[in-house]
Amino acid sequence: MTSSASAGSVASCRVTLASPFTDQKPGTSGLRKSTSQFQQAHYLESFVEAVFRVLPGVEGGTLILGGDGRYGNRQAIDVICRMGAAHGLARLITTTDGILSTPAASHLIRRHAAIGGIILSASHNSGGPDGDFGVKVNGANGGPAPESITDAIYAVTQTLDGYRIVEGSPLPLEAPGTHHIGGLQVEVIDGVDDYLTLLESLFDFDAIADLLAGDFPVAFDAMHAVTGPYARRLFEGLLGAPAGTVRNGIPIEDFGGGHPDPNLTYAHELADLLLKGDAYSFGAACDGDGDRNMILGRRCFVNPSDSLAVLTANATLAPGYAGGLAGVARSMPTSAAVDVVAAELGLPCYETPTGWKFFGNLLDAGRITLCGEESFGTGSNHIREKDGLWAVLFWLQILARRRCSVAEVMASHWARFGRHYYSRHDYEAIASDRAHGLYDRLHALLPSLKGTGFAGRSIATADDFSYDDPVDQSTTRGQGLRLLLDDGSRVVFRLSGTGTQGATLRLYLESFVPSGGNLAQDPQAALADLINAADGLAEIRSRTGMDRPTVIT
Repeated sequence: MTSSASAGSVASCRVTLASPFTDQKPGTSGLRKSTSQFQQAHYLESFVEAVFRVLPGVEGGTLILGGDGRYGNRQAIDVICRMGAAHGLARLITTTDGILSTPAASHLIRRHAAIGGIILSASHNSGGPDGDFGVKVNGANGGPAPESITDAIYAVTQTLDGYRIVEGSPLPLEAPGTHHIGGLQVEVIDGVDDYLTLLESLFDFDAIADLLAGDFPVAFDAMHAVTGPYARRLFEGLLGAPAGTVRNGIPIEDFGGGHPDPNLTYAHELADLLLKGDAYSFGAACDGDGDRNMILGRRCFVNPSDSLAVLTANATLAPGYAGGLAGVARSMPTSAAVDVVAAELGLPCYETPTGWKFFGNLLDAGRITLCGEESFGTGSNHIREKDGLWAVLFWLQILARRRCSVAEVMASHWARFGRHYYSRHDYEAIASDRAHGLYDRLHALLPSLKGTGFAGRSIATADDFSYDDPVDQSTTRGQGLRLLLDDGSRVVFRLSGTGTQGATLRLYLESFVPSGGNLAQDPQAALADLINAADGLAEIRSRTGMDRPTVIT
């Protein structure tokens, strides 16, 4: 434990901007730009200044700060600490080496009754000098800041003429300790312990450790990102798994040159171990900031939509959820697999836009317990973010209680509830004008599509999804173009806002087969007619110039 006072003057100085930055509009997961953009003089400071002007309770308040360890993380922490001091922040909690997962940050915000948090991450985007950087703002409930906050932040950036900062030396983050910058107390804590204690309150660690002690080898890929320190202490420490269970467990500023996105394309080495070999019974991976997860069994990939449904169906096997669930929610593009489970269990089920903040309202109101997105994100009411390691532990809890394989869990689930064949096709880095041209054309066609034929079916509904929030009565429009077919199948088109180069077109495809039907098809084969019809209608190949998707999940 170390303690220090800031050296030199702690007087706040004002830096004048020649002109404001006009491109700092946060998306669903904060402000994401290329690292080079964030390294422009005053760019980071301008956005943080807007955050401190808008976030309620800054003067005299407590803030949580950390990031996923990508290039620029340490320097940004130092800047934000000194700007926090200039704005009258009383207490700032950060972590050793500045490493803090998004789920752990959410927990710390709630545990310390903080005004919110700043999380430095571009999530699953690549890192390094040639990669991406991001700044995400979370509110006092531990979840992503609502649009009222992010819109206000953006408005401030549009007219900003300067920012306040305290000059000083960089703070040491190598070990826990307490430091001061004028009236600001900066606490550097171990970022792992509190979070693992929370997980231990939800799951039976003894039962999971017993599973891992048997003939049940596990491989976890931290992808050289933030979950490495958490996973090593969890799996190889508390749960007694052998050394080497956690792969790529040391955070690296450029993620070892990889893309920290836990899917079959970017975590292909782990996928090959599980899907092409028999050495491991269970595999999992988490993304850059630790909020996404991929689950694999021996010769078995678990679709994220199915994962949410399985967790819902088996929730009472975990001590933290033994009393049952209040309800469940999924994002609109996520398959309706959880809807079927919820209907049988008599649970309320909500369909929301993409973005965890929409789940936050339902969680805060006590309407739901579990929620998830098809983009490898699952979570519960224990925090207000999706949580990668939580999902991995939930699966291990189910396997520890049921004593069967992942493939057997899936087979029994489909035999009971039917199977939603589902896939997402991502077309990345499309020239923006081409992507918007494709999307706008399809949007204009919507009124004429109802009742027309599509892949041997008929289009029952064609719309642009909107959501009326049952908690705050707000309405969110323009959330994705939906084709709902007469047999329950769905095709959804969305343009993603989480990339930094060009645009990403996401195509979601879903076809339901009831129990007793053919439940053993390859998803791409089962969806082939929908895939071809979607390409024909939207003219994806001709308009993007791409013969195939960049990523298929």
